[in-house]
Amino acid sequence: MIATPVTYLESRQAANGGFAEPGGTPYPQLTAWAVLGLRAAGAHPNANTLGYLQAHEGNLETVTEIELAAMAESVLGTRPGALLVRIQSAERPNGAIGPGINSTAWGILALRQAHERAPKPAVRYLIRHQARSGGFAWNPGGQPDSNDTAAAVEALQAAGVKGSPIRRALAYLGRRHKRDGGFELTPGRGSDAQSTAWAIQAYAAAGRKPPRGALAYLSRLRRKDGSFRYSAHYATTPVWVTAQVLPALHRRAFPF
Repeated sequence: MIATPVTYLESRQAANGGFAEPGGTPYPQLTAWAVLGLRAAGAHPNANTLGYLQAHEGNLETVTEIELAAMAESVLGTRPGALLVRIQSAERPNGAIGPGINSTAWGILALRQAHERAPKPAVRYLIRHQARSGGFAWNPGGQPDSNDTAAAVEALQAAGVKGSPIRRALAYLGRRHKRDGGFELTPGRGSDAQSTAWAIQAYAAAGRKPPRGALAYLSRLRRKDGSFRYSAHYATTPVWVTAQVLPALHRRAFPF
């Protein structure tokens, strides 16, 4: 059988339903990423996966961990009621969901994945924290990066936002596009698989084709076992990297 990214991820699932890196043990955040990657590709994790995620809800500490798990449970076909309550309880008077920009974007995505409305204050918070460059940072006052910018584009699109915020964000992403076809996280970092995958998802969310060479860049990072290298120079955390690349390969933006 020819190894594919899907078969690689499936090979990393433990009997208890969780997913682990080679030599590691399963944990819920990585399992949630694997679920999102597999479902983007039209594959179905085994029946133990949902039970694993639900059994580990109490181990989720940060708002973004809760949001990620809620996304995964939703795409597995269940309503993550307890997690949604925790997300909604993290809404702050300034409009943020959780501590900052990234957690707000993911809060919107998690709510929309569960077919809940995006809170208007959260949408306004995101728009208000778009940098002059058009990018978005992890937290207010931080340096914008391509990954958080892409997540913000997906969240704003999911909330029905059009026009200038999206155009400016895509322009920022365009400036992170490198000659090798990939995208870099921040200026001077060089291309990597995850930043490239996030950028492709943002273009998909906006109904735009990714810049030329982006998908070819990802193809060059694919290994014989179906996994993806982090970059041309490094091969690390292959389960996480492959899980994040799969939605881009299938032109799927969050929420599905």
